[in-house]
Amino acid sequence: MESMLVLPMEETVKRNTATKYKIICIVLLALLVIVSLGLGLGLGLRRQEEQGSCRKKCFDSSFRGLENCRCDMECKQRGDCCWDFEDTCVESTRIWTCNRFRCGETRLESSLCSCSDDCLQRKDCCTDYKSVCQGETPWVKEECGTAQQSECPEGFELPPVILFSMDGFRAEYLQTWDALIPNINKLKTCGIHSKYMRAVYPTKTFPNHYSIVTGLYPESHGIIDNNMYDVNLNLNFSLSSKEKNNPAWWQGQPIWLTAMYQGLKAGSFFWPGSDVAINGSFPSKYIHYNRSIPYEERISTLLKWLDLPKAERPDFYTIYVEEPDSAGHDSGPVSATVIQALQLVDKAFGMLMEGLKQRNLHNCVNIILLADHGMDQTYCDKREYMTDYFTRINFYMYEGPAPRIRARNIPHDFYSFNSEEIVRNLSCRKPDQHFKPYLTPDLPKRLHYAKNVRIDKAHLLVDRQWLAVRSKAHSFCGGGNHGYNNEFKSMEAIFLAHGSSFKEKAEIEPFENIEVYNLICDLLHIQPAPNNGTHGSLNHLLKVPFYEPSHAEEVSKFSVCGFTVPLPTDALDCSCPELQNNASLEHVNQMLNLSQDQITATEKLNLPFGRPRVMQKNKEHCLLYHREYVSGFGKAIKMPLWSSYTVPKPGDTSPLPPTVQGCLRADVRVAPSESQKCSFYLADKNITHGFLYPPANNRTSDSQYDALITSNLVPMYTAFKKMWDYFHSFLLVKLSMERNGVNVVSGPVFDYNYDGHFDAPNEITGYLTNTSVPIPTHYFVMLTSCKNRSHTPNACPGWLDVLPFIIPHRPTNVESCPEGKPEAVWIEERWQAHVARVRDVELLTGLDFYQEKAQPVSEILQLKTYLPTFETII
Repeated sequence: MESMLVLPMEETVKRNTATKYKIICIVLLALLVIVSLGLGLGLGLRRQEEQGSCRKKCFDSSFRGLENCRCDMECKQRGDCCWDFEDTCVESTRIWTCNRFRCGETRLESSLCSCSDDCLQRKDCCTDYKSVCQGETPWVKEECGTAQQSECPEGFELPPVILFSMDGFRAEYLQTWDALIPNINKLKTCGIHSKYMRAVYPTKTFPNHYSIVTGLYPESHGIIDNNMYDVNLNLNFSLSSKEKNNPAWWQGQPIWLTAMYQGLKAGSFFWPGSDVAINGSFPSKYIHYNRSIPYEERISTLLKWLDLPKAERPDFYTIYVEEPDSAGHDSGPVSATVIQALQLVDKAFGMLMEGLKQRNLHNCVNIILLADHGMDQTYCDKREYMTDYFTRINFYMYEGPAPRIRARNIPHDFYSFNSEEIVRNLSCRKPDQHFKPYLTPDLPKRLHYAKNVRIDKAHLLVDRQWLAVRSKAHSFCGGGNHGYNNEFKSMEAIFLAHGSSFKEKAEIEPFENIEVYNLICDLLHIQPAPNNGTHGSLNHLLKVPFYEPSHAEEVSKFSVCGFTVPLPTDALDCSCPELQNNASLEHVNQMLNLSQDQITATEKLNLPFGRPRVMQKNKEHCLLYHREYVSGFGKAIKMPLWSSYTVPKPGDTSPLPPTVQGCLRADVRVAPSESQKCSFYLADKNITHGFLYPPANNRTSDSQYDALITSNLVPMYTAFKKMWDYFHSFLLVKLSMERNGVNVVSGPVFDYNYDGHFDAPNEITGYLTNTSVPIPTHYFVMLTSCKNRSHTPNACPGWLDVLPFIIPHRPTNVESCPEGKPEAVWIEERWQAHVARVRDVELLTGLDFYQEKAQPVSEILQLKTYLPTFETII
C-alpha cells in the first residue's frame, strides 16, 4: 500500500463541472443583456440631433431645446424635460463613472465624481475619466509595467502601501473564474502572487484580519474568534455588539500604530480593529464601519486621501469589502451569486487601479490584495448534534465549523468546568464521527491555538463541510461557511501584490498570513513590533529587500563527551544477555571511541546541514558521536536534546529487521549522575523507555549496540511507543525510498504551559516517578531531503524539501480511535494530523537548524516557514 504521507506532486481538485457550466451560461446571458442595453444607448445618442439634449445644459433655466424641451429643476413637474434629462442630469449624479453623455459636462456639485473638462485640475474626476473622455488605454488593457516604469511622482519618495482585503475570496476562485475578473487577473499576471495564502485557525474574519495587520496568531493578539468570552473581563465579544469596540479585547500592535509610532501616517477605510482606540489611538484617518457604504465611495475616499498634501497624506492605507464572503454564505462557493460578487469586487478593484493610473501612481503604489480565508459548502444533512452524545446539555457551545465548549454559568463555573470529561465523552463514540474532540493543549501545534484564557479548553476539529451544533433547534445550514482547519484547500485565501517594490510576473510558494505584517513594515521602511512572523521569509517578493536576516547566534555552547574508560564505573541497573563478559562489553564500548577521521566522516554523513544550535540559556550539553548517528546530549534532562542521522534510499520498502531484545548498557562517555538508570522505568506501569535513534537502523549487526545505550533513552508511554516504532520501522523506510534518502533529526519537546515555546526548567511538571527525568509533552521528527529527487540530501546542490512533525506524547491513542483499524491507516493519519513547520519545532525546542547549508538565510527562512499539506480535495 502506498504511503499516505506522500505529498502530492499535483493537487487533485474536484469540482462540480456541470454546475460550473450552468453558471457560465447564466453569466453569458447577463452579458448579452448588457450588450443589448449598450446598443440602445448608442441609438439614443443619435436622438440628440432630432430632439435636443441636456448635455452641458443641466439645470440651465435659460436653455430651450428642440420642441422647446427644458433641462431645469422644474421640467419634470411641467412635463417638458428633454429626452436625456434623467440620464444626463439626474442619473449622472448617482454614478461613479464617465460615459459619452458626461464627458465635458457642466460641473454638477451634486455629482459623486466629475467628468467636466476641469476635473483633473480640481482633482474630482471619475476614475475612468482619462480612458473614457481622453481616449487613454484603461489600466486593465495596457501592457504590464516594467521595472523602468516603476517610478513615483514628485512628493512620493516613499511609495504608499495599500492593503486591500476581499473577505472570503478563496484561492480557487482565482483559477476557476479568472476570465470573469479581468482586473484582478491582470494584477495576478503583472505582479506577484502565491498559489494561496494560509489563513490562521480558526479561519474566521476577525481573527485573520487582525493576524494580517499584527503578525500575531489569535492566541497572541486576543481575537480568538468572532464570538468569545473573557473570564477576566467577564464580558462577551461578538460582531453584532458594541463590545467589539472595547480596546481591552485587542492586543498586539496593528500596522497602522507601528507606522504612526515611527513618524508615518495611516488611513483606514475599514479593517477589523481600525475603528477601535487600540492602545488609546486610532489611525490618522479612519471611518467607522458601516457596511452600507458603497464600494465606490470607499475607493473614492482612499483616492482623495492620496491627493492630500504630503504633510497630511497617509503613507499606509487599508480598505475592506465584504464580498465574496456574503455571497458565499448565502449560496455556497459554487454559485451564480458568488460569480456576481466576484465581478462586483473586480469592478471595485479596477476602479482603484484606474484612479491610481489617473494620478500616475499605478506603477508606484505598493498594493497588496488578499483575503482572510476561503469558503466551503455546508449541508443541512451534515450536522453533528451534541444531543446525540449527551443526555443533558448543561454547557454552552459556540456552534459551527470551529466549535468550543465551556461552562454555561459564568464566571462562577468557568474554572471548575470539567473540559476533560466533555472531551472523553465525545471521543470515539461513533464509527463515522465527523469531528475529533481535543483539549486545546493537545491540538496540533501548527494551529497555535491554546494559550489564551479566551480559548475554551474543549475544542472540536470538524470535518470539511460539516457543522457541530447543540441540537436540532439549530437552523442555519446550507449555503457556505468557513472556520475549518486551515489546511483544508477550501479555506485557502488569495495573495497578490504589485508595485514599485515588488518583483513582477512571478508565482511564489504558499505562506502564512502572519508573515504579511513584517512585509508591510519593510515596504514602509519601519521596524516591526515583536510578532509571530519570521522576518525576511518573504524577501523573495521584493526587488531590493529592506531587511537582511542572519542566522541566530548560539546561546549555549557545546562540549564533547569524550571516551575515557572502556568499562562503566556504574552499570546503572542495566544488562545485556549478549554481553556477559568484560571482553565483549569492552569491544562494543570501544566502538564509541571514534578517531578524528571517523568523527569527520559521521558529521559529513549525519549532519549534512550542520549541527542544531542551542538557543536556550544555560543548557549544558555535549556531542556524542557514533558511526551511524550524532546526538546532542542534555545533561540536566539526562536524555538527548536531538539526534541526527541519514537514511539512504533502500533497495526496497521492507520493514527494518528486529534488534537484540532486552539489551541495554551504560554509556561510558556520560557521567552516571547525568545518566538515566534502566531501573527508572520499573515504577511506572504505563511508561517505558524508547530509543530516539532506532537501533534497527543499522548497517551491521554490531552497530546496533551503538544505539542500545542509556544516552539514547527517552521516556515513552507504551501506547505512544507503538506508534513511534511503527513510524521508524515502516513509514521512514517508505519515505526514504520516495525521497531518495532523508536526513532525520528528532528529539523531545517540553511545553507544559502549552504556549508553543520551550519550557523553562521550573515550568516542567511531569517526571518519571521518583526521578529528575522529565517526561516530554511531544516528540519532533524532521525529515529533510533534496527537492530535486535525483540528488541525495548529502549532495543536494539546490533547494531542500522538509517534512516536520510534532507528535503529542499522550498515554493513550484515543485521538485516532484505533480499535478495528489497521495500524497502517490510523498511525499515518496521526502523523499527518500533526505535521508542522520547522519554525514550530525551533520555537518548541530552542534549537536552530540548517546553519551550515550554503544558501542565503532568507531562502532558509522560506524552508523553515513552509508547511507541508496532504489535502487534495476542495
